[in-house]
Amino acid sequence: MKRPIGLVDYAGSEEDSDSDASDAVQNVSPPRPGPEIPKSPPKKMRKLPPLPGYLLPQVQVDNPALHQGRRRTTPHVEGQFAAYVYVPLLVERRSRLYKLLLRVFEAAKRLVPSLYPIGFSECELSSKDTGSADVSEGAAVELHLSLTRPTYLRAHQRADFKKAVQDAAKATRRFSASFATFSELTNDEKTRTFLTLEVGAGHEEFKALSEHLTPILKSLRQKEFYQDPRFHASIAWALLDGARAGPRQGPVDATDDGPERATTPTLEGRVVDSGDGFPTIPCFPRTLVPALCAEFARELVESKVGAFDAEEVRVRIGKEVSQWRLRDQ
Repeated sequence: MKRPIGLVDYAGSEEDSDSDASDAVQNVSPPRPGPEIPKSPPKKMRKLPPLPGYLLPQVQVDNPALHQGRRRTTPHVEGQFAAYVYVPLLVERRSRLYKLLLRVFEAAKRLVPSLYPIGFSECELSSKDTGSADVSEGAAVELHLSLTRPTYLRAHQRADFKKAVQDAAKATRRFSASFATFSELTNDEKTRTFLTLEVGAGHEEFKALSEHLTPILKSLRQKEFYQDPRFHASIAWALLDGARAGPRQGPVDATDDGPERATTPTLEGRVVDSGDGFPTIPCFPRTLVPALCAEFARELVESKVGAFDAEEVRVRIGKEVSQWRLRDQ
């Protein structure tokens, strides 16, 4: 019988690799130190020259000192354009209405020294009785009768908005209107108060023209005009100091006895500094509008000094002004 062959033990592969590795480690000689390389000092960074002004981004700066203390109530947004729609009224400097406006402003400023005129400069007051040629023959004063609140458009919305204003003009016939009284109105932000000539005859025509623009305002998610609009032309303004107590928005009548008029005589007479060197008031004195109406309203109405024709509508978008004639009779 054959004898069984005995198994021969062989070293495993792991053992071989471990021993080979240990032999390799033992046979490797340590590296010789080389010569030291001297480190060079760090290079100084060269300062680049500043960019020229025309390459710098244009930053909008709100400087009330350049605008008689007025402040931007809506922050500037790149690519957004402020817009509003209005009917213009050109007042010739030889007209009775222009001369009346000078007298009205002069009387109002005696009660409100911080009042600023709209459409004419205060230096014209001193020459109103002199018949100065450069005053009487100057460009006509342009007053605005607003049909919308301030509206804010993106660049791609401008064309549609102008088309809506043009369509409103085509759908409206020219009409006659007149101013009936004086009133005080404030802006929505309550930063300024205005002395205005308020429309009497022609109110319904102005309202219909304004309502033509309601659909486009809704589609752009902008505020519509006031529910009970009071169409007017502003002739003077003053800065408010924020002391009004009422939370209501929109126009405020000077004869209103609501919370916005709940002030004491001491408060009405108080004049403070806006912090920019421009005086502010909490509101007009209660006596201002009644005094102006008593002295000038009859002349404004009975002699038809305040009568005018609404002949065109304009829209201002940014610095661009477009205009369209109303439809002929």
